[in-house]
Amino acid sequence: MHELDHLLANAEEYSVSFDRSKLALSPKLRLVILSCMDSRVDIFGLFGLREGDAHVIRNAGGAATDDVVRSIAVSQRAMGTDKIFVVHHTDCGAQGLDVEAFVQRLNEEVGSRPSWDGAGFEDRGANVERTVAYLRRSPFLKPNTLIRGFLYDVATGVLEPHEP
Repeated sequence: MHELDHLLANAEEYSVSFDRSKLALSPKLRLVILSCMDSRVDIFGLFGLREGDAHVIRNAGGAATDDVVRSIAVSQRAMGTDKIFVVHHTDCGAQGLDVEAFVQRLNEEVGSRPSWDGAGFEDRGANVERTVAYLRRSPFLKPNTLIRGFLYDVATGVLEPHEP
């Protein structure tokens, strides 16, 4: 038995009691959450969310990439979301990442530079502010979208607002 087969068994058990009729296509809270992919950040547990409450977008560093903007624009225009939470956290693997060295290493390993940048940053508070400001400036997101930034402490579980 593979070490991850229990996940497939969980998925099968989940499907037995799954009630699709209670979930709408549009998120109930009309909320998008952009967060880091770090497995220590339980977005649903942190905010007390349930299935169908919010769209959650996760990537390395919680970066506001072109693809994130695309996803939020679809979420807003096709599914009616109008609020965005940006959640970054302490002890992030992207903090202090030397992006150029990372990209160079990839180039050496695979013989090609990626078309995307790395997700490195130095100051997590400044990174939240930069991410929020980037989203607020995007012409593809609806004007007057409520966008809030937060810092989550992975050691204490405390979430603090962090606004530019």
